[in-house]
Amino acid sequence: MNEFPIPIRVVGPGSQPEDEAELDVLPMPTGMNTFAMPRVPEKVDPAALAASRDLLAGLLAELQAWNPDSGTPGPRLDLSGVDPAALAITNQMLGEGEVAIQIRGARPWRIQESVFTGVWRCCEVDSQGRLLADWLEAGALPGVTVQAALDAAAADLPAIDWPAGAMNSPALVAEIAGQLRTRSPSARAHVVNLTLLPLTPDDHAVLERALPPGPVAMISRGFGNCHVSSTMTRDVWRVQYFNNMNTLILDTLEVVTVPEVALASSEDLADSRQRLTELLQWLDESVAEQE
Repeated sequence: MNEFPIPIRVVGPGSQPEDEAELDVLPMPTGMNTFAMPRVPEKVDPAALAASRDLLAGLLAELQAWNPDSGTPGPRLDLSGVDPAALAITNQMLGEGEVAIQIRGARPWRIQESVFTGVWRCCEVDSQGRLLADWLEAGALPGVTVQAALDAAAADLPAIDWPAGAMNSPALVAEIAGQLRTRSPSARAHVVNLTLLPLTPDDHAVLERALPPGPVAMISRGFGNCHVSSTMTRDVWRVQYFNNMNTLILDTLEVVTVPEVALASSEDLADSRQRLTELLQWLDESVAEQE
């Protein structure tokens, strides 16, 4: 038997790191967003602060009266006629959360989740970027997002001519087509993990022709980034996960009404109600100090 080249010490001197030695460990991942309560501006017009307080109080009252599990749309608050000074304070209070949504097409939208999960700022713009509509909406996902994906999509996959190098894409297309024919709207997502499959360049070309991108693109900046994109086939979404180095680590197709990763949960909305309540208490104190 050859002598083992590395000495092994289980116990005794040398088996443990010295007290003063610095451990060489992998760095912890960074980029994880955590909630921070917005700060009330120190110098502000008292009337604008009170108007912002009243605006958010109205949203909170409707949010408290709404049951997220009822299936009814969440409350919506129009911001188009709000005084600019009050709107600026409201913008600061809402901040920017993890999820941003872009809807392309004849009616472009820019949607940003606030720091209160499930409370969304929805802005419709024209082709020159001018604001046409502006509102706050509470819910798992703004209604215009799902509707835009549905309106642009066909019910079935398009006909495909198979190139010579197509290896796994014919089976994938058949699998998705079968799911579209048989699934019910309440069914759980059917996930196809493309990361684990050997795909040729012709396979990728087939998938691009079968499932071209739709108008809805979402990005969630949590632990790394998650990109969620609609396709031009109804109920088929592309979901891609990237690490903090922006390297694709998971690439999937999901057959579902909306991928769960894109949705704010009932627990998220309950937490946001509580945090909005705390914010309103701070705003009440600030308004009282200004009087």
